[in-house]
Amino acid sequence: MKPEQLQSVRATLRSPRRLKTEALAGLVVALALIPEAIAFSVIAGVDPRIGLFASFTMAVTISFVGGRPAMISAATGAVALVIAPLMRSHGLDHLIAAVILAGVFQILLAVLGVTKLMRFIPRSVMVGFVNALAILVFMAQLPELIGVPWLVYPLVAAGLVIVVALPRLTSAVPSPLVAIVALTLFAVLAKVDVPAVQDKGELPESLPSLFIPNVPLTLETFQVIAPFALSMALVGLLESLLTAKLVDDITDTRSNKTRESWGQGVANIVTGFLGGMGGCAVIGQTMINVKGSGARTRISTFLAGVFLLLLVVTLGDIVGLIPMAALVAVMIFVSAITFDWHSIAPKTLKRMPKSETAVMLITVGTVVLTHNLAIGVGVGVLAAMAMFARRVAHFATVERTEIELNGETVATYTVDGELFFASSNDLYTQFEYARDSAPAVDRVIIDLHASHLWDASTIAVLDAVTEKYRRHGREVELIGLNSASRQMRERLAGKLNAGH
Repeated sequence: MKPEQLQSVRATLRSPRRLKTEALAGLVVALALIPEAIAFSVIAGVDPRIGLFASFTMAVTISFVGGRPAMISAATGAVALVIAPLMRSHGLDHLIAAVILAGVFQILLAVLGVTKLMRFIPRSVMVGFVNALAILVFMAQLPELIGVPWLVYPLVAAGLVIVVALPRLTSAVPSPLVAIVALTLFAVLAKVDVPAVQDKGELPESLPSLFIPNVPLTLETFQVIAPFALSMALVGLLESLLTAKLVDDITDTRSNKTRESWGQGVANIVTGFLGGMGGCAVIGQTMINVKGSGARTRISTFLAGVFLLLLVVTLGDIVGLIPMAALVAVMIFVSAITFDWHSIAPKTLKRMPKSETAVMLITVGTVVLTHNLAIGVGVGVLAAMAMFARRVAHFATVERTEIELNGETVATYTVDGELFFASSNDLYTQFEYARDSAPAVDRVIIDLHASHLWDASTIAVLDAVTEKYRRHGREVELIGLNSASRQMRERLAGKLNAGH
C-alpha cells in the first residue's frame, strides 16, 4: 500500500487492524500529554486545567482542520514561555485574549503565504532543530530523575527495556502503552512510594466550557496583548511547520503547509474560547504517534484529544496513579529515536562541509541555551546565510588579457561568477588601474558575459570602477550584460553616489 493511502481515514475505518493501531496510538499519546500539559501550565503560571483543556481542544480541532495527518498539537513549552510574562502582569483574561488574537494572526500569516518561507530553511538547520528538540525532550525528564526515591531508577530502566525490546517480539500493541500499564500495575500492587501523575497537580472534573475573556475592547488592550500574540503565532507556526516537515520525511508523504498554518490559527481560536492556554505541534508526542506507535491518520490525533479528556475527567483517580517513571521512560525513548544520530557519526562529520556542521551545531546550541525554537532556528538560518555568502563571495573571478585589435592594444577583464553585495565588494580591487592608464594600453573592456548583476551594491561597485578609470584618463566599455543586468544598470548607474 502506498504511503498516501495509509493516511486515508475512510480506508482506516474499514480496516480493524489499522483502526486498532490508530486508537492505541491515540491512547499512548494522551497518557504522555497529561503530565506535560500540567508541567507547561506551571510554566505559564495557570491552573493545570488550562493546559489540559488546551491539549484536548488543540488535538481535536487540528485533527479536522490541520494539514498534516497524524501530527499532534497540544499545549507546549514554547508557547508557555511566550505567554507566561503576560499572565504574571495582566492575568488570565488577557492571556486568553492573546491566545485568540494569536490564532487570528496565524490565519492572516497563512493567507499571506508565510509557508513559502520554509524553503529558506536549510537542511543543516532542520537537522539542528530535530537534534535540539530531542535534547530538550531528554532534559525535560531530568527533574524527574533528581532527588527522587531510588526505586524510580529501576522502574525507568524497566520501562526502557519494554519499549525497546517488545517491538522485536510483537507489534500488536504499542510498546509505550505496555510500559505504562505494566509499571503502573507494579507500582500499585507493590505499593511503592514513587512520584506519580497526581503529584503534578489537580486534574479537572468537568468538561471545558465557553470562556469570553473579560477585557476592554480598546486600542490599549490590543497594544498590551498584540506583542505576545504575534510572538506566540510565529513560534507556534515555526514549530508546527518544522514538525510537519519532519513527519513528511518519516512517512514519505506530503502535507499541506498552508492548511496547517491556518488550521493552527483556528485551533488556537477555539482553544481560547474554551479557556485553554493555546499551543502548537508537539514533536515528542508526534514522534510517539508516528514512529513509536505507527499511526498515520487524523484518527489518532482526534482520539488523543478525546482520550485525554476522558482520562482526566472520568478516570482521573486511576490516571493519577501512573508513576512518572513510566512516562519518563517513554519520553527518553522518544528522545533517542528523534535524535538524528547519523548527523554526528564520524563518517558523516568527515564527509560533510564544515560550514554545514557548524550551522547544525549553532542551531542546537542556541535552542538548548534559550529553550526557544524560534530564536534557535532564526540564528541557524542567519548563520547559514552568512556562511553561504562568505563561500560564494570568492566564486567571482576576474582575468585580465591584452590583445591587439585594429592596431590598438585592448586590456580585457573577463568577470566570471554571480555578482552581489558579498562577491562584488572585492571586484573593485581586481583591476590594474595604473597599468591600464599607461600609453601602451589604448582601450579597457570589462566582459560580463559570464556574470549576472544581482543588486545595487554591484552597480555601485561598477560605477566606482568606471569612475576611477575616468580619473586615470580611460573610458571603460562594459560588454556582455544580459537583459536583466542591463536593465538594472540603466536604471541605477550613476544614481547611487558610488565612489572609492
